[in-house]
Amino acid sequence: MTVSPARILLAVLFAGPMALGSAGVGAAERAPRVQASSAASDLQAQIRGAAAKVKPAIVNIAATVLVRDQALSDEGLPFGLFPEGPPRRQYGQGSGVIVSEGGYIITNNHVVAEATEVEVLLADRRQFKGRVVATDPKTDVAVVKIDATGLPAVAWGDSSRLVVGDFVLAIGNPMGLNQTVTFGIVSAVGRADVGVADYEDFIQVDAPINPGNSGGALVNVQGELVGINTAIASVTGGSVGVGFAIPSNMARAAMQSLLKTGRVVRGFLGATTQDVLPQLGKLFGLPDVKGAIITDVFARGSAEKAGLKRGDVVVRFDGKEVLDSGRLRNWIAVSAIGSKHKLEIIRDGKSLQVELVIQEAPRERSKRITPQVKSEADGHPFGGLMVDEITPAIGRQLGFGSITGVVVTTVDEGSLAEGAGLMPGDLIMEVNRQPITDLLSFQRAVQPIKPKDLSLLLINRQSTYLYIPLEGE
Repeated sequence: MTVSPARILLAVLFAGPMALGSAGVGAAERAPRVQASSAASDLQAQIRGAAAKVKPAIVNIAATVLVRDQALSDEGLPFGLFPEGPPRRQYGQGSGVIVSEGGYIITNNHVVAEATEVEVLLADRRQFKGRVVATDPKTDVAVVKIDATGLPAVAWGDSSRLVVGDFVLAIGNPMGLNQTVTFGIVSAVGRADVGVADYEDFIQVDAPINPGNSGGALVNVQGELVGINTAIASVTGGSVGVGFAIPSNMARAAMQSLLKTGRVVRGFLGATTQDVLPQLGKLFGLPDVKGAIITDVFARGSAEKAGLKRGDVVVRFDGKEVLDSGRLRNWIAVSAIGSKHKLEIIRDGKSLQVELVIQEAPRERSKRITPQVKSEADGHPFGGLMVDEITPAIGRQLGFGSITGVVVTTVDEGSLAEGAGLMPGDLIMEVNRQPITDLLSFQRAVQPIKPKDLSLLLINRQSTYLYIPLEGE
């Protein structure tokens, strides 16, 4: 039988009296059992109090979306003139958290995205029409408004104070079961690359979370909102004890910005970055496999003004260790526009300090070519790789503009280049930090490389700059 962390704790606390019995136990031995029982009772009271405090502020959100199915012919093929069938209603269900007495509710963007109708069911069974007043897909946050006053609102907590092992409660409407409370611990903080949103700094919890919990509350034992439940990792679609919540600090900042300006104002580095991999750490002479590598610096941006260059590795931000590029991106995104920050970087193996002034992020708004050069050397890191020069026509075709380099046209299956992640359409701009402008410069850079050498490539892939290590065998 699987036992939750809460039951494990209580079982340990209550095991003493049942296992030892009462015969021959003196006063000194009875004292720890009394203390244990008291601690368990205190925890029980905290959990009950937090649940009672927050439950009235948790709502059920039912969203209606119009979808169109593709019309098919008798042979099962799409009709050319009538690619879509008639619209039909599709219903979804999630959770939300009342955060103001005046009717503002925070939830996930994916709960109400493209909804034509939103129904909000309160804990006291009252039902209201909801209006989606603001959304931010990049953090998966949305704000819904209902016309009501005097509503029970949850108190905001400080998610930055959460540490692994803290007790938390997840409250929502899993599987349509309203006002469900589950209990667990914080399993990890700062989870990124989950694949849910562009900006990810998730709290991972083992409190059971299931479909319908999205948009619900993650609270601490004081009954303060520390997260918005968002996603689960599961092979079955049900809870396996790996759930993710948006930190309350991120959700609150997004909501306040949305309501004030209609969009989320974020800080921007003015550069693209990538994570440090073991081979990249070796090539850049880093002491640890940590940090964010600058792969491109935008003109007149924050990074350029701070003196950052391509190939710099950011290892600390205001004294905090930069583990990966996602962590750095999140810290900068939530920084105030115009604020100043200290960055520690490693450039050519030397540690430097620079000052970064945060600017606002800009607002929003692969093909094969005939190969010209191919390396055939067996076991060579560039073996099985075909490249071609960038002509004006090819540059326009692939969207490279005036950028120079050689374009990858073919990567042989099973080759070392394929294993390193190179793809047709990649533009190779540097080899071992040497600029590549044409086929001749590429050949000169590759010629001295031996089969077992470890090389560093800078590529442009669909306007994103990446460093790729390439090693022979």
